Amino acid sequence: MTLVEQYLEGLKEAYLDNGGEEAWQNLMDTAHGASDADLQALRSRYPQVPESLIDLLRHIDGTYWREYEKGTIGDLILGADEDMGDYPYYLLSAQQIVETQNEAFDFYADYINRKYEEVPIDERITSDASQLNWLHFSDCMNNGGTSQLFIDFSPSPTGKVGQVVRFVHDPDAMDVIADSFDDYLKMLMDNEYCFVDEMHFEE
Repeated sequence: MTLVEQYLEGLKEAYLDNGGEEAWQNLMDTAHGASDADLQALRSRYPQVPESLIDLLRHIDGTYWREYEKGTIGDLILGADEDMGDYPYYLLSAQQIVETQNEAFDFYADYINRKYEEVPIDERITSDASQLNWLHFSDCMNNGGTSQLFIDFSPSPTGKVGQVVRFVHDPDAMDVIADSFDDYLKMLMDNEYCFVDEMHFEE
């Protein structure tokens, strides 16, 4: 069983344990994997994209109000680090990831360039926005207004290529929450999918 298969199996159990049987069945019946063309476009833009993210997208091509042939999916199937508690996140589709490739620079260049001393930025994040190469894979339940997640291919000398960065708003901050996407998924599993909450399945 691959890491992604383990992750999805645990996610299913978390859904069922929190009264989300219908939500899980709807997700499985409605969603499908990304097309080969969309995955190739993603690889072309991000040659270092982790295989585990590709594998996840092969199973579910996004849940961020993703319009599939059988309906629209808006499931919160990801989380973040312990500092964010049980705050849940959407998975962007392969196409959405490519379409939002400039968001990190457009939204956060000044932060990354350390123009605001009051905004804490992890030292493992580059201080040169012109070198920024981030893959935006997730927005929080507030449509990304409160928090977004990125895979960082342009870290500082103390960081690691492929580390996962979490931006949070009010108060604003940027932190590295995992050394890799694999480690990120393992973290969510180790934290027992705490972002899955029965309140999200209420009518």
